[in-house]
Amino acid sequence: MPYVTTDDGVKLYYEEAGSGVPVVFVHEFAGDWRSWEPQMRHFARYYRCITYSARGFLPSDVPADPAMYSQSRARDDIRSILDGLGIDKAHIVGLSMGGFATVHFGFTYPERALSLTIGGCGYGAEPDKREQFAAEVEATAKRFDDLPMEEVGGGYALGPTRVQFQNNDPRGWQEFRDQLVAHSALGSANTMRGVQKMRPSLYDLVDDMAGITAPTLIITGDEDWPCLEPSILMKKVITTAALSIIPNAGHTINIETPHEFNRELQEFLHKVDCGAWKARDPRAMIDGILGTKK
Repeated sequence: MPYVTTDDGVKLYYEEAGSGVPVVFVHEFAGDWRSWEPQMRHFARYYRCITYSARGFLPSDVPADPAMYSQSRARDDIRSILDGLGIDKAHIVGLSMGGFATVHFGFTYPERALSLTIGGCGYGAEPDKREQFAAEVEATAKRFDDLPMEEVGGGYALGPTRVQFQNNDPRGWQEFRDQLVAHSALGSANTMRGVQKMRPSLYDLVDDMAGITAPTLIITGDEDWPCLEPSILMKKVITTAALSIIPNAGHTINIETPHEFNRELQEFLHKVDCGAWKARDPRAMIDGILGTKK
């Protein structure tokens, strides 16, 4: 099985398909390397596509020490994938937890990103939701500690922004659920506590995000409620960003609505690759509604 070893000795399982300009896909908390199969099949026709399991997600290593999990390590694990595969720069595509890692990668290693796609990003970011989010994360981590994965994972798959997937594609949702309940309970709990609970709010990263220069696509479902306001924040702050909202869709948009997601991503990557992606005209941000001046 192919692995890349990180700077701190964690082995990350990866798969790749296709050739050409590299695209690295970074999965969400409830997913793993398999979560990007609709994108791997489609984009491998045009790109060198790489998907991997984050630390704590099989068949990657599952460190027992909670200190081995953090937002900065999730960010740097993307860099380890690039380094391990001899890739200088790549398009980085992340969803949810992977979207947060993509944001951090974008402003920390700007020289390594051809573009950033930030999907379903924003859980717990709003200032008035921080305490609630931390409490819910800790409660969920304890469930991973105490209950069978079949029970806690199955319940997680029916969250308020995931029932849309079940309604839109019951067969696809069942596959997603079955993969989720096979995850490592230890890895899930440690990821919850080390990455999800401790990561900084996007609202505290405004200055960092304002420095992002890579072409950026922000994409979310219109019923992914925790991500809507943070997505607008990122659109405002990142001058190279476009915002796409998929109708009647929840959180797991790349597998719930793969055709819509792939269409948006393909158009974005094409524009970036041919040099047609432009930064926002500063005149679009003048302080006014109609733009008239007295």
